[in-house]
Amino acid sequence: MIEVLVVDDDTRVARVNAAYVEKVPGFRVAGEAHNAAQALHQLETLPHVDLVLMDHYLPDETGLAVVQEMRRRGHQTDVIMVTAARDVTTVQAAMRHGALQYLVKPFAFAGLRARLEAYADLRRTLDGGGEAEQAEVDRIFGALAAPAEPDLPKGHSPTTAELVRQSLMHAEGPLSAQEIAERTGVSRQTAQRYLKLLERTGRARLTLKYGDAGRPEHRYVWATRG
Repeated sequence: MIEVLVVDDDTRVARVNAAYVEKVPGFRVAGEAHNAAQALHQLETLPHVDLVLMDHYLPDETGLAVVQEMRRRGHQTDVIMVTAARDVTTVQAAMRHGALQYLVKPFAFAGLRARLEAYADLRRTLDGGGEAEQAEVDRIFGALAAPAEPDLPKGHSPTTAELVRQSLMHAEGPLSAQEIAERTGVSRQTAQRYLKLLERTGRARLTLKYGDAGRPEHRYVWATRG
């Protein structure tokens, strides 16, 4: 079993995340913590922790500060950030401190499940030991790349979802459904449908552009942008 420490300042959210973890075969919750001090104490006292689901916004310290202190104390426990922090600076810092993944709140169970299953696959690969050819190295580094939309509703195409997501991620500013349609080759109606899905799941933000007359134009921006 992969033992998981769930860290979140909100006790209700921590319980929900812990319940999610317990639903994934091969994973078990080793403990919960609601601030930085508790998290570090749990790491020192629990018999074994393989993975930490780490919130960033904690009452006494940031989650990244906890990760730094973990490493200073010699804990090599793996970390997946699970947080509402969307700014690129925090995401970049998480990468530099060794976080394996970064899951932005709010998210559905399928989003966390996909990352936990990918993590389990990564552990199985690494536990094999030995030497790795380039193809194997590529697989190891890509093992935690969860699908862009692991919880797509019925009738939605993963390929189209990825096209829309990539267009929005690499745009220099907000885009309308028509502009997304032109960039991806799908119809305006299809682009609008996938943009609304991204908005509902917290991956995109809706902005309004007011013209001289008529209704404001709906434009979308990737959620990590300012």
